[in-house]
Amino acid sequence: MDENKKSSAVKDLTEGEPAKLIFYFTLPLLAGNVFQQLFGFVDTLIVGRFLGVDALAAVGCTGSLMFLMLGFVMGATSGFSIYTGQCFGAKNYAGIRYSVVVCTVLSVIMSIVLAIIGVIYCRELLIFMDTPPEILDNAYSFIVIIYGGVGGFVLLQMQSNLIRALGDSRAPTIIQATTLCINIALEPVAIILLDLGIPGAAKATIVSLILGNIICAIYIKKKIPLLHVQKEDLYFDKKIIWQHLKIGLPMGFQSSIIAIGAVVLQIALNGLGPVAVASYAAAQRVDSIAVMPMMSFGVAIAAYTAQNFGAQKFERINDGVKKTVWMSCSFSLAVAVFNIFFGSEIIKLFVGEGQDQIVEYGQLFLTVNGLSYWALALLFIFRFTLQGLGQALVPTFAGAVELVMRIVAAVVLVEYWGFLGACLAAPMAWLGAAIPLAVAFWITHKKLKRLYTED
Repeated sequence: MDENKKSSAVKDLTEGEPAKLIFYFTLPLLAGNVFQQLFGFVDTLIVGRFLGVDALAAVGCTGSLMFLMLGFVMGATSGFSIYTGQCFGAKNYAGIRYSVVVCTVLSVIMSIVLAIIGVIYCRELLIFMDTPPEILDNAYSFIVIIYGGVGGFVLLQMQSNLIRALGDSRAPTIIQATTLCINIALEPVAIILLDLGIPGAAKATIVSLILGNIICAIYIKKKIPLLHVQKEDLYFDKKIIWQHLKIGLPMGFQSSIIAIGAVVLQIALNGLGPVAVASYAAAQRVDSIAVMPMMSFGVAIAAYTAQNFGAQKFERINDGVKKTVWMSCSFSLAVAVFNIFFGSEIIKLFVGEGQDQIVEYGQLFLTVNGLSYWALALLFIFRFTLQGLGQALVPTFAGAVELVMRIVAAVVLVEYWGFLGACLAAPMAWLGAAIPLAVAFWITHKKLKRLYTED
């Protein structure tokens, strides 16, 4: 029996018009990524409006630490599922099931290790970052709970990425939306009615992630037989495990390398005082949602590339990348215009009226970043295409370039230009990383062209 017919939810990306496939795959993916970012947005919004600017600064200064760990999780789990997508493109159904086993085991191990390290060292990291004393305890009370419950985030990302690897970007979006709605409902209850304060926001987030995992597991059980593990799939294959690790770990470390730069930048921001920290926190929440179209196109091209690489349809990869560049850059322009003209109004949602300095700083951040979104669009496309092909070296090197750029901004530019110097960190990092990725993709493009020309 054709196992693919048993899974109506999956989508074969190796057949059909590339631009149409990628665009319609991206739309629910975009919504899902926005919902993912809304977790942080909701935390910041509710805390800022109900607990005040100091509480906003406390939660905001943990953003880089959250990115340090959760960025690794998102990168690693996405990398693990690249092998799943390649097996699906090659119609290797036994390989898909074993990939589920490997992804699950690796994710559980990762959850335990990260939780232990995070809980033990998060306070020391906050102190190392020169977190202002008046917000240190509140910042710790938030991040220690998030770190302790990181397993909920890991497993939800793992399950979602496995579903996406089979071409279904719609279901993870609906599940993430449901999870977010649960979080939105629980946070005010925890913060206001139960009077749990900042820790309440973190606890509500962890509970919502646990429920999201249950929903996701039920969906896989009922709708995607291709991901159902059988007894014969429970074995040890060092070679296949290594195939997952050699893509997943570099993608995870790449995100962590970038996050280290964000930590260094946060140290410099902390030196500018609570107003600068709160401004950056609010603006970064807006920016994190604004960049989702570019990231979503990147994730879409990774799934598309993995499937077509597994099917050895190399011409479709080049065609898909070219069309994705046009679509993503167009979105980047539209989002930039919106942020530049309406960003200040959104920032006011976080802090209310009468916080003119925070709004002014936040608008400066959004304007500087918005002018560079085109570079971020190219960065994501080239990076995720290479990762979809199973290449990890150049994307990791590009992550190191991003680290250097952010450190330069933190150490040099913030010293001389203050908050403007901090705003320039991301655009510098994007431009610096996009260059080696573009060169690597151009070389890969030539190799793929030779392969399908020879055929």
